[in-house]
Amino acid sequence: MKQPCVILCTGGIGSGKSVVVRLFRELGVPSYDCDRAAKELYDRDPQLLADVVALCGEGVLDAAGRLDRAALASRIFADPALLAALEDRVHPAVIRDFESWKQQQESSLVAMESAILLEKPRFAGLMDYTVVVTAPEAVRIARVMARDGISEARVRERMAAQWSDEARAAKADCILENDDRQALLPAVLQIIDKLTKRWKRQI
Repeated sequence: MKQPCVILCTGGIGSGKSVVVRLFRELGVPSYDCDRAAKELYDRDPQLLADVVALCGEGVLDAAGRLDRAALASRIFADPALLAALEDRVHPAVIRDFESWKQQQESSLVAMESAILLEKPRFAGLMDYTVVVTAPEAVRIARVMARDGISEARVRERMAAQWSDEARAAKADCILENDDRQALLPAVLQIIDKLTKRWKRQI
């Protein structure tokens, strides 16, 4: 069976990439959220949990043997090397989970959402087409402040920790401006039409 075309939707914090992914989903393109999966896999991937315990010790488990996220956070964010080592365990688990999920889909196209995927060489080759979602900095800051209830300074800290729009754009097949003024639906429909035709030609 021919593999579906994988559309990566990425963008910086507050860019509105989730809005674009939701449009794909509403138009019949199944979607996978890499960031959400990374959080959920601690509870449903025994191999990942075992890897985390081996790396961080049993102190990151609660009384029921499940991951204590607060305990893990206190360990990794005080130790950049440990955080990097943890990512080396989590990212392969996400790839395994995505590949398993993809095999279950019957659509010619699937979408995946991730804020950091382009930054991580391990994920190279997973996607066939990259959509980078952008928005003016002021719009992004306002969105995140309203969504997360945090200060502008905190938002800027998060933005500084991510790739720039320019770095993401250099790897984009398509750039969508999500500034709350331009209609996204026509652009998403155009991407679906183009990639569906491309997929059919390759059958």
